Amino acid sequence: MIPTLQPQLLPAGEYLLDLIDAISTATTRVALVVTVFHNDSPRMEQFTQALCDAASRGVRVSFCVDSFTYMEPAASPWRHLLKDQSAQAYQAIRTERRLRAAGVKFRWLGRHANFGVMGRTHIKWSIVDNTVYSFGGVNLYEMGTTNTDYMIKANEPGLADSFYERHRQLIAADKANHAGKNGYLTLNDQSRVIFDGGIAFHSAIYNRAVELAKQAKSIIFVSQYCPTGRLARALRGKNTQLYFNHWETASALNIFVIRAGMRSSKFQTLYTRDPYLHAKFIIYTMPNGSKIALTGSHNFQAGGVVLGTRELCLETTNPTLIAELEKFYRKSIR
Repeated sequence: MIPTLQPQLLPAGEYLLDLIDAISTATTRVALVVTVFHNDSPRMEQFTQALCDAASRGVRVSFCVDSFTYMEPAASPWRHLLKDQSAQAYQAIRTERRLRAAGVKFRWLGRHANFGVMGRTHIKWSIVDNTVYSFGGVNLYEMGTTNTDYMIKANEPGLADSFYERHRQLIAADKANHAGKNGYLTLNDQSRVIFDGGIAFHSAIYNRAVELAKQAKSIIFVSQYCPTGRLARALRGKNTQLYFNHWETASALNIFVIRAGMRSSKFQTLYTRDPYLHAKFIIYTMPNGSKIALTGSHNFQAGGVVLGTRELCLETTNPTLIAELEKFYRKSIR
């Protein structure tokens, strides 16, 4: 149990700079999991070099990246059908070799997934000594750090130890090519972490989002995608403010996902700002006036449940953290 959780919400760009500073002074361990990583800007070069320097001075550095992001030539299930690999994919391989040469334990996650979009790792966390950055959606590439998004920073040795053990379990599950278990980590009487292990059709996070939606009297919903499935049905008829990207502002696969969600749910979005919305949280106001928030990597969209993505989410009644989420909502989303 962690008696206190004193979180700090960092917008995407601030998170990257804070993370670089932390890695630059790390003394014992650095462990990261991310869905997208590209060394594609001066800031990302600073991050990459910070990892190399930390490993070179003896810090244990583990960096896990989902392989579907890159369509890595050696791992892509379509590699025999592709005549040319993108320059971005080859850059990823070069960066991987550079990190390994410096002593970073680099691992592609999901190399042997049975189907390209199933069983992906959508979790984001960074552990640096006794500090954890998580419960947000920031991917480590230039566009990912300019989206409307955030990570939550907590300087808590107990939380860092628990997440480091989860990090090791994730690697073990990936090596064995199987999903992990859904699970919970109770932090204190205000907060708990919910983990989706990657079991197709089984999301503890999505189930909790639906359960709370049925109970709440009003809801603020924020995600890059329109809610679908049972959650959409639970939100319908509620006093709900919905913020997600309109399909006309998205690109590639996201156009299809958002457009299909809007058609099936008949929902419209209140989000009209220019930066792409990548943050993911829901604030529920309950009938007695209390508030509960869910914040993390899950898009609260049924497609991810079907595909069995690995996710994590913080469920909290912590008034400090909820106030931070509301402040971010007022400043960057509404």
